[in-house]
Amino acid sequence: MPDSVLNVDASARGRKWVFRNGSEEKVEDYLNGETDLITARLLAGRNIAPDDVADFLEPKIRKYMPDPSELQDMDKAAVVILDAMKAGKRIAIFADYDVDGATSAAQLIRWGRHFGVEFGLYVPDRIREGYGPSEKAFHTLKEQGFDMVITVDCGAAARSALISAQDLGLEIVVIDHHLMDADIPPCAALVNPNRPDDTSGLGFLAAAGVTFMVLAGLNREMRRRGENNLPNLMDFLGLTALGTICDVVPLAELNRAIVRQGLKVMSNVYNPGVAALSDVANVSGPFTTYHAGYVLGPRINAGGRIGQAEMGAQLLSTENTQTAYHHAAELDRVNAERKKIQEQILYEADEAVGTKENMVENNVVIAAMEGWHPGIIGIVAGRLKDQVGLPVIVIGIDDDGIGKGSGRSLKGVNLGEGIKAAKEAGLLISGGGHAMAAGLTVKAEKIQEFESFIQEYLRADVEKARGEIHLKVDCLLRPTAVNSELVRLIDRVGPYGAGNPQPVFAFDNMRIDYAERLRGGHIRCAFADSEGLRLNAICFNAEENGLSEILLSKEPGKVHVAGRIKQDSWKGRTKIDLQIVDVAKA
Repeated sequence: MPDSVLNVDASARGRKWVFRNGSEEKVEDYLNGETDLITARLLAGRNIAPDDVADFLEPKIRKYMPDPSELQDMDKAAVVILDAMKAGKRIAIFADYDVDGATSAAQLIRWGRHFGVEFGLYVPDRIREGYGPSEKAFHTLKEQGFDMVITVDCGAAARSALISAQDLGLEIVVIDHHLMDADIPPCAALVNPNRPDDTSGLGFLAAAGVTFMVLAGLNREMRRRGENNLPNLMDFLGLTALGTICDVVPLAELNRAIVRQGLKVMSNVYNPGVAALSDVANVSGPFTTYHAGYVLGPRINAGGRIGQAEMGAQLLSTENTQTAYHHAAELDRVNAERKKIQEQILYEADEAVGTKENMVENNVVIAAMEGWHPGIIGIVAGRLKDQVGLPVIVIGIDDDGIGKGSGRSLKGVNLGEGIKAAKEAGLLISGGGHAMAAGLTVKAEKIQEFESFIQEYLRADVEKARGEIHLKVDCLLRPTAVNSELVRLIDRVGPYGAGNPQPVFAFDNMRIDYAERLRGGHIRCAFADSEGLRLNAICFNAEENGLSEILLSKEPGKVHVAGRIKQDSWKGRTKIDLQIVDVAKA
């Protein structure tokens, strides 16, 4: 077991603090005339090989972009799509209702528009239609006069729907990134780095990244056919980055280059939808992963959760400023409504499952209630999981006694596998997913039996995972080190996200000088070290994560505090805060 940082074996959140890099010996491998100590520690903690440092710090699309033909069916897809365009066939984009689907659809629509072709758009309603293409949706598109459908961020596993499309005479091209069976469904082309016979090694791409690869393949085929007036693919990279960030795929190699360069494009290349949404959200560039993942992304997703499912894709693909502002305002309104519903469900779920201390016997927390909105339960499950430190499944039961559930898991606990096993045991109507997130449909009278099954099925994995929950600290700092130069060094190792976590810094033996409760359960506070040097901080969701008691205590004594450094600019003034993630009594 690794030694604890500052002897913190059990913090206020019950976590052991350990150094991310494992040992200081590793750090020495990175120290040279060009690499400072902070950067060296961050690189060591992310296991970047010393020879790869230059490419990691300055990732270039040219360096990591593979030949599009490495993807199975890529050349076939390009030929089929361009032949359909040349023949004047009507083409529709069938997109998933999340940000990855919306950005994938918008890329294709904008690309087609460059050649005077206006692709149609179909996004299924999450509640009425569910995920992915269906026989009914293909019937609708056929009746509307479409000859070809390109599915994005879905379709690879929709075998029965694709068979029905074949019977209807609809030509289908699938662009996806989800896991699928070895049995390839019938279609004109299926581009998916996670299909069993694909050897590209690009399975880490989001659908937006796969779509960008398809655009590269289309441009190349256009060039082969003698077309020289081609769109600049770099202009699409902002949308690619937005989908990549919001789908939480690993930000390594090509994904890292997409996000690093794409954020610059999103900041500098005018997109009416991004501009309008940023305006209504009261943010401006240069954009970061925070803006994409926590400001723009949730608003785009809100349409698919409780609003009009197609609005996100429409927003990102429109060239009309007035239309963009209309969609942006509506998405902002729907997102505010989503937050209210979310907080109500979270409160009710909190009451239903009880306190953390009452969950000693539980391995998986299950909260179920009638009337909970199925478009919101996934967010609530994630919030509860962070709160209780256990896998959580939240189930909303409709008027017919059918429960729709969404679950979030811990690292090392394959929730999707557990739900698949429960389905095979006859306890669920349907269910599946990935290790960290899964969904299910269950009859209300089966929920208790399902709960007993999943508790026992995941018991050993949960116990092991809980014993390995550590807070990984990158570096110990003094308050004097928190300045704009530190922010610059942190940014240099970004962008941060899945696979490249935001750095966590620890400060020892701090006195709480000031603490004030804010609306929403947050706490604004300030610390001082033994020399009186001050550190401004904020703790979000302090009541949920169990830190409010120690931060608001009148006699807390000295504490160790750990958090992330965040710089904000407002009306020409720059402020640097520590965003607290954990506290321990010194």
